[in-house]
Amino acid sequence: MLLALNKPFRVLCQFTDRGTPPRRTLAEFGLPAGVYPAGRLDHDSEGLLLLTDDGALAHRITDPRHKLRKTYLVQVEGTPTEAQLQALRDGVELNDGRTRPAHARRIDPPAALWPRDPPVRSRKTVPDAWLELGIAEGRNRQLRRMTAAVGLPTLRLVRVAIGAWQLRDLHPGEWRRLQDSDS
Repeated sequence: MLLALNKPFRVLCQFTDRGTPPRRTLAEFGLPAGVYPAGRLDHDSEGLLLLTDDGALAHRITDPRHKLRKTYLVQVEGTPTEAQLQALRDGVELNDGRTRPAHARRIDPPAALWPRDPPVRSRKTVPDAWLELGIAEGRNRQLRRMTAAVGLPTLRLVRVAIGAWQLRDLHPGEWRRLQDSDS
């Protein structure tokens, strides 16, 4: 079984939390028993999370050797220059090593994107912009660290695709069943 979930902002990619106070988890979304996340999405990131009960499929989705590209819409603080975008495309030096080259392009603000709760902070004196970024690796908070390294701090991060699997029209907290070959 393979499921696509639109993970809301500030939800953990696990079914339980022992934190105090407890945080929201995947348990509240009525997912079928026996499925587990194939990969992770940070607590403060949103969008496509794949869940499966098939360990081999989960491995194919998450193992960087398979170079499965993950695509994100990223709202950043500042106005990206071509040099900053090229730095992302070339790979960025982080404290845990150089990243693989990323797909990076500036896009118009996504019209179909749901409002975030709470809203992203907005400052009248600091512009923001949207990027489409694609990476084939998944280090801890990698995209946030990459955009910060080129001088474009991330304000909002929404994953919209993992390989051919896409978020499509799922609203936050909604999920749908996929076939292994679906997109």
